[in-house]
Amino acid sequence: QVQLVESGGGLVQAGNSLRLSCTASGRTLGNYVMGWFRQTPGKEREFVAAISQTGISTYYADSAKGRFTISRDNAKNTVYLQMNSLKPEDTAVYYCAADPAQRFVTQVVTSARSYDYWGQGTQVTVSS
Repeated sequence: QVQLVESGGGLVQAGNSLRLSCTASGRTLGNYVMGWFRQTPGKEREFVAAISQTGISTYYADSAKGRFTISRDNAKNTVYLQMNSLKPEDTAVYYCAADPAQRFVTQVVTSARSYDYWGQGTQVTVSS
């Protein structure tokens, strides 16, 4: 029904920046709440950021506040995650996710179980 493809990951030194992109095919994302999550081996998937359908509302994990920015361009069917001041603990596989019928409240948008569609993930590695 919808396919999400992430790009922009890589290997960077601590303090540097990366911008992740997630582009959708199959459906238009204009009516989807979009989220970014990350996961490391042996750990559960962790919420990073979410953005409402129009982009007017955003929410961030405490670990991302002040450093990461989520945005979207519905004309390009793409959502972004700008990551600045990267730290080694940011190292993870980053996933984008979409839900066409999600309430934009904290309890819902921060839970991985709220999202119906997921990308394949992109690796972000931050060296000390």
